[in-house]
Amino acid sequence: MSPGNWSTMMRVQGVLWILLAFLVWSKPGTASLPLVMDSVIQVLSELEQKAPMSEVSLTASARLLSAQDSGAYNPLHHFLLEVPSHKAAELDAHPLSPELQDLTKEVAQHDIRGGQEHGVVLAPDGSTVAVKPLLAGLEAGLQGRRAVNLPLDSPATPWDAGATFPDIGTTSPGLSDASPDGISTEAGAASPDVKATLPNDKAKSPTAVDSLLAVTLAAELGLTFLQGPQTQSHPGLGTDGCWDQLSAPQNFTLLNPKASMLTMAFLNGALDGALLGNYLSQIPEPRPPLSHLLSQYYGAGVAGDPGFRSNFRRQNGAALTSASTLAQQVWGTLVLLQRLKPAHVQLQNMSQEVLAQVATYAAKEFTEAFLGCPAIHPRCRWGAAPYRGSPTPLQLPLGFLYVHHTYVPAPPCTTFTRCSANMRSMQSFHQDTRGWDDIGYSFVVGSDGYVYEGRGWHWVGAHTLGHNTRGFGVAFVGNYTATLPTEAALRTVREVLPGCALRAGLLRPDYKLLGHRQLVATDCPGNALFGLLRTWPHFTETETSRRASQRSRREPPL
Repeated sequence: MSPGNWSTMMRVQGVLWILLAFLVWSKPGTASLPLVMDSVIQVLSELEQKAPMSEVSLTASARLLSAQDSGAYNPLHHFLLEVPSHKAAELDAHPLSPELQDLTKEVAQHDIRGGQEHGVVLAPDGSTVAVKPLLAGLEAGLQGRRAVNLPLDSPATPWDAGATFPDIGTTSPGLSDASPDGISTEAGAASPDVKATLPNDKAKSPTAVDSLLAVTLAAELGLTFLQGPQTQSHPGLGTDGCWDQLSAPQNFTLLNPKASMLTMAFLNGALDGALLGNYLSQIPEPRPPLSHLLSQYYGAGVAGDPGFRSNFRRQNGAALTSASTLAQQVWGTLVLLQRLKPAHVQLQNMSQEVLAQVATYAAKEFTEAFLGCPAIHPRCRWGAAPYRGSPTPLQLPLGFLYVHHTYVPAPPCTTFTRCSANMRSMQSFHQDTRGWDDIGYSFVVGSDGYVYEGRGWHWVGAHTLGHNTRGFGVAFVGNYTATLPTEAALRTVREVLPGCALRAGLLRPDYKLLGHRQLVATDCPGNALFGLLRTWPHFTETETSRRASQRSRREPPL
């Protein structure tokens, strides 16, 4: 590596250490800046531009990260990210404005208190992201995605001055041997490939963990599911929330105050950290400034790739890790936490069989209930007006899925801002012009990678006259008389949304899929889209649909 590339790498990594250090060292405060991802990017940008080189060396960054309150001590991060555990000197002043310092204090730790979630910010795509797991993933990626051997059965002490760090598979060029548990250490490996079998009674206890998956997803997944099964009736996986305002958000209130730490925001931040960390571990030096990388990821796409951005984190996460790989990592991380000092109270006297079972269930729930479900923006996220009157509950599960296109708005919506405006416009038309209680659709699918909640899973809609109590009404934003929605939007309605509803018991296994025109005198969902629907699984032909396919008429808005 050339001196210039080494200097750039040290500077990028050191800037992240400074930010991490400031976050864990600072006491939570009240941010004067809005809690948005752009503010976090601004913090990184200022540090990258103004931090003197003396403050971004590895030695200085390790010293800064260790200057924290004892209550914030994280032995897992210290062990896997090679941070010394000794108490360093008091944190030096950093070139951040008072407003940015207040912001970093506000997002210092991810926590849930009094039904509110702290340490989260609003991203441009409308999703809410926990900052701490995002930063941990970035740092793991900067260090190179590595296989870290677990300590022996005797308790382990995190790395300290003069201590010997456990054997680590490196990402040094030319090293192609596989490290323990099949984690590839070859330079540029796309992702560690752990034994593709779920833990069972005959499985061997893991001997290594992937540093990236351990610090982002595996630890919290394992510890949360260790407390008890997470089911539909026992909220725990992926609870979302509402911001007090979207223009300058400050407070984030969870829709279910009994949520576990595995909130939607935490899972978003952890998955973003894993995806970006994996990317950083693969690209050659010099790596881009982190502020630039995050601007791309939460914008148009990393390195000009519109598919590699936060809008499509779940699809990309499914390609990054499988249930079997993640189960091994959760199990290995629980074993590591069991052996680290100070020992984790929850893990005392836990057998390997129990840990394996917890890991299997946690990985299955995450891959099926989170990665396998669409990202749905709740009503409060797009600015829905209140329901007029009293909604009528659906008798679940339902047996039909009715597909629509909005016709007006005619253009597909490709951004959160535009899709949200479209939702408000449609709701206003349905309430004020049509005289309905609410927007008619159960869900609306944009071309931005998101589903928008209308009446949702539990309330009777106004989407398919005479059939609203029997099925869910799902609409694509746009006019699809002559063209088709994006493949991502089509896949959401063809596979992901109904698959998630089936798993949750909201839709019957033998459900029937129909186009709006099959039941009502309309050309909805457009000739092009309806022609495609007829090739989908669960599509059901009717006498009405055969007649409708032979006529042509001007279409009303719904």
